Amino acid sequence: MKLTKNESRQRRKVRIRKKVQGTADRPRLVVYRSNMHIYAQIVNDQEGATLVAASTLSLAKTEAGMHCNLAGAEKVGMEIARLAKEKNITQVVFDRNGYLYHGRVKAVADGAREGGLEF
Repeated sequence: MKLTKNESRQRRKVRIRKKVQGTADRPRLVVYRSNMHIYAQIVNDQEGATLVAASTLSLAKTEAGMHCNLAGAEKVGMEIARLAKEKNITQVVFDRNGYLYHGRVKAVADGAREGGLEF
């Protein structure tokens, strides 16, 4: 039986999540990519709490012309880093959520690094 693209991603996600866990000291930076938007959030898995979140959807309310492309993904990474700095979060563990570390997912990571997050 052939798996769909999303089923394959879900299997990769499970394998990744066995190794990657967010703590209070190093929360997890999760990236979710849809056709229309890209989302990033920083999660503390011990408490099960989302600490900060940013997306092209939330940035589109403040910036005109925000799209889910490489430039938009990089701005999401910079925004998540800015919000994390406000909550005194400097180190995170990157969770690519089963996606390849390429394109928009890599752009979010590069933007977060440029904004000052370490991972």
